[in-house]
Amino acid sequence: MGGFFGTVLKQSCVKDLFYGIDYHSHLGTKRAGMVTHDGELFHRSIHDIENTYFRTKFSDELDKYKGNLGIGVISDTDAQPIIVNSHLGQFAISTVAKINNIDELVDHCLENKQHFAELSMGFTNPTELVALLITQGEDFVDGIRNVYNKIKGSCSMLILTKDGIIAARDLYGRTPIVIGKNENGYALASESHSYINLDYTTCYNVAPGEVVKVTPDGIQQLLQPNPKSQICSFLWIYYGYPASDYEGINVEEARYNEGREMGKHDHVELDYVSAIPDSGIGMALGYSNVRKIPYLRGVVKYTPTWSRSFMPVNQSQREHVAKMKLIPNRALLEGKKVAFCDDSIVRGTQLRDNVKMLYDYGAKEVHVRISCPPLLYGCPFLNFSASKTEMELISRRVVEQLEGDSTKNLECYCQHDSKEYNAMVEEIRHRMGVDSLKFNSLESVVTAIGLPKEQLCTHCFDGSSYGHK
Repeated sequence: MGGFFGTVLKQSCVKDLFYGIDYHSHLGTKRAGMVTHDGELFHRSIHDIENTYFRTKFSDELDKYKGNLGIGVISDTDAQPIIVNSHLGQFAISTVAKINNIDELVDHCLENKQHFAELSMGFTNPTELVALLITQGEDFVDGIRNVYNKIKGSCSMLILTKDGIIAARDLYGRTPIVIGKNENGYALASESHSYINLDYTTCYNVAPGEVVKVTPDGIQQLLQPNPKSQICSFLWIYYGYPASDYEGINVEEARYNEGREMGKHDHVELDYVSAIPDSGIGMALGYSNVRKIPYLRGVVKYTPTWSRSFMPVNQSQREHVAKMKLIPNRALLEGKKVAFCDDSIVRGTQLRDNVKMLYDYGAKEVHVRISCPPLLYGCPFLNFSASKTEMELISRRVVEQLEGDSTKNLECYCQHDSKEYNAMVEEIRHRMGVDSLKFNSLESVVTAIGLPKEQLCTHCFDGSSYGHK
């Protein structure tokens, strides 16, 4: 995925920009970059962060940055920000995007005698493509409209000019942009928690398809919002940091509500409830409180060095990280009946290995509770399950086993009360080797988040979405 951060201040922005970008480290582990503008020149660096942290790469070079305006990004895809010189003037741009028709758009540009200067891992840099589409417009707004009209997927962006930052949220709002304010100016971010310790307070939520320009003097709307919204529901389930808010709804509160929803409909006998940390903690607390069962940490995460395990490209490395970062607590596991709450099941390999570890350390019964429905579709909008083939999803492999065809009767497997759904869950339970397995229904997830279903993208659960091209 990825996350970006920008600052528009009446004084030097470098410190706030550095820490604000760093607070997006949970969203990416491959590339990071930051750029400032001092009124005359851009100052930029881009670094590979696959084997280190953002702060380690950038802290020693902060003196090179000058100016009151800046943007930066942590990404799992391309090297950015990109700096462009065009008929619109000089600008820098960072994106959070997934462009499914990138090859088609690149071919069209090349046929029209346009060129690309940046390559990311041997491929056209998606952020440079977005910049090129923008420069095809008469002005920035016209160019951003061109991006919205031509890309298939999603794209949110920050554009740094000599006098401010233009923020454009994805046409259907699948990824967020929030704006915070303090006495010195403004911060723009993917995650609202990123500016809390920098003394900003949220003052504006950029709406789907909306374009605004932020200067030290205020916020100016350049393009009105799209009335249709499809913000990714997985932000509340997994991606988002617990202290962040999207559409005014807190991540940890939504996860707590997911646990309450699960607990209302669950009656298994337990000694206590635990979590697969970190994203399962909020759910486990909600489940514990509604069922009036103790919450204890049967497993703990070793946080100083181990990052999120889905990030490494190599599957064996992912499984190794997943094992090494979780430490079982034998004193709490031995002879106990425990429910473990987790955010989701993708391939199933990590959870299967975690479950074996729990039994090996003496758990009498292991009951797994998942905060969302089974993942049945790859995501065409964010770099999550779409980065894998759908047949890597354990739910789809089970459908193929049951039906002989992984695409047959999928609508039945999406229905929480169907016999097909129950057969799928039972087979997943069998493969995981647990005493029981339950997923929250889609209705429960929608209730927990608190937005109308039509304003949420739930494509990975039921295949539905607005604007799916």
